Amino acid sequence: MRKRVKGKKLNRNAAQRRALSRGLLTSLIQLGQIKTTLAKAKVVRPQMEKLVTAAKKNDLAARRRLLAAVPQKEMVKKMIEEIVPRFQNRHGGYLRIVKLGPRAADGAEMARLEFVEKEQKEKSKK
Repeated sequence: MRKRVKGKKLNRNAAQRRALSRGLLTSLIQLGQIKTTLAKAKVVRPQMEKLVTAAKKNDLAARRRLLAAVPQKEMVKKMIEEIVPRFQNRHGGYLRIVKLGPRAADGAEMARLEFVEKEQKEKSKK
């Protein structure tokens, strides 16, 4: 019987899943895009979408929610000052998953998780 279990286990216990998602969220904020397996990208994407939506309010509760998910203050600052202003006119759909094909070592389906709106520096180069 289906017990309304939300999310994927990713062959990890709860603490390992939490650590994995924190690491992926931090890397995504820091780098703007990450290359990971498709399953991990599908797990992290809704988490980051909710964090971006919360950060758009830019109040104390939003900062605390970001700190709970990503425990580094400089990443929270970067999220609020650099990432969120790009999405002020967008009501969701901040990230995209681009499939990259199977990994050579074990055949795991790889994907790139990236923000839809690129940074201004990248747009000016094109």
